[in-house]
Amino acid sequence: MTCQHCDDEQKKIFDFVLKDQNKIDFRLSDHRGQTVLLSFHPLAWTSICARQMQMLDENFKRFGKLNVLPVGLSIDSVPSKEAWAKELGLRNLQLLADFWPHGTIARELAIFREKNGFSERANIIVNPDGRIIFKKVYEISQLPDIEEIFRFLENNQVEE
Repeated sequence: MTCQHCDDEQKKIFDFVLKDQNKIDFRLSDHRGQTVLLSFHPLAWTSICARQMQMLDENFKRFGKLNVLPVGLSIDSVPSKEAWAKELGLRNLQLLADFWPHGTIARELAIFREKNGFSERANIIVNPDGRIIFKKVYEISQLPDIEEIFRFLENNQVEE
């Protein structure tokens, strides 16, 4: 699928709170003033999803230099996220559990696959004002191109 700005471009995103793999609340509004990359993967414990999350973790400092916080999201439970993060050796990346009510955040962002019961593979960038500035849905079997995300971020830097 080609990169596209979503129909919701510049639409203010709703606030949400999800638990991460360490049972810590992640509230989107706590990160106003910072760009947030919401990187959705369909299911934990799958090879493409694992590589997607590992790439985010490996590039965590690079994101930080751009004032961007990447987070991974899926419909998996907190205990599953905790075990998977340990298995992957993640050091910095928060894995958020959009578990219950099942897929609420993915549904609100129109990326929930009803027939499968999980989200699309997608990257959504929220600017420091809480507006969606980028949304791309990938084929389930496609590993997102992290350099595409960096190019977009570098070309759309927000003046501080």
